[in-house]
Amino acid sequence: MKKLFNKKESMPDDMIDGFVSAYPKIVKKGSHPRVVRRVSKKHKSKVSLIIGNGSGHEPIAMGFVGEGILDANIVGDVFTAPSADLIFEGIKEAYNEAGSILLISRHEGDVINGNAACLLAEEEGMVVKPLLMYDDISSAPKGQEDDRRGAAGTIFIYKILGAASEEGLSIEDVFSLGEKVRSNTRTLGVAIKSGVSPITNKPMFSLPEDEVFIGMGVHGEPGVARKKLSSVKDLVTFMMDKILEDRNIGSQSKVITLINGMGGTTLMELYMVYNEVNHYLSYKNIKAISPMIGSYSTTQETAGFSISILVPDELMLKYWGETHKTPDFPLII
Repeated sequence: MKKLFNKKESMPDDMIDGFVSAYPKIVKKGSHPRVVRRVSKKHKSKVSLIIGNGSGHEPIAMGFVGEGILDANIVGDVFTAPSADLIFEGIKEAYNEAGSILLISRHEGDVINGNAACLLAEEEGMVVKPLLMYDDISSAPKGQEDDRRGAAGTIFIYKILGAASEEGLSIEDVFSLGEKVRSNTRTLGVAIKSGVSPITNKPMFSLPEDEVFIGMGVHGEPGVARKKLSSVKDLVTFMMDKILEDRNIGSQSKVITLINGMGGTTLMELYMVYNEVNHYLSYKNIKAISPMIGSYSTTQETAGFSISILVPDELMLKYWGETHKTPDFPLII
């Protein structure tokens, strides 16, 4: 299997160097080379929004650093959560008088190290609240939502909380808003073909040509079930039925849809997926608004996609559409 790199151990650092040199008006490296910060200055009343995560999933989260979304991203090794000490370094650099919220996508290493970093910050007198993010309905049954994994639907939290903090909401209000966005989000993904792990240089899973994995994790964890590959319409209908079984959405509701490619799926395919999602929702008298379509939370070149649905209130919808200045988050229309 082929991958482009200088040395395997330097892949994240080489990537960061290229990223900050490409967008010097928006992002910069912190005093620690694995911390990526926004360039624009924050006002004192702004709650800083921070996340630490393993590399290999770009553009999430590094590409979302900038005005209106994230204040800093702490970048770990490939598919590996950054250490508690490293996350603490990022917290110190991005901390603001109004306090900070550390976003934690619910995966074991991220949760352990993120919570430990918040304790280190607390010992230094900082106000840092950890917000767990989870949305993958395949990873735990209905009624056990807080056991679920974080997936692409966490992107809703990034954007909405980023805009809310930019407006000067208190840390309590921003945190509460994040919990509401989380409770109103559902995601289900399918994988069609494995990507290659930069660590092992081997495929992350194997799958017959005529089958798909339902519910594959963002690190290549096997899905919860297999299904015969059929038409896009049949596959989307199956997925949307599962999402609406998990989270009832009433007729005449508005929803924001995120169609996320896993890295090896073409935009042509993703637009076909959105088309079928839109048809499905229209049949249910549910209105899809302000969609986001593209490959934003990836697993290298894995072929597949996920569907994320957010049922927003008016405040969430307002913040979803606010302007931002980041390298890789799209314009929301």
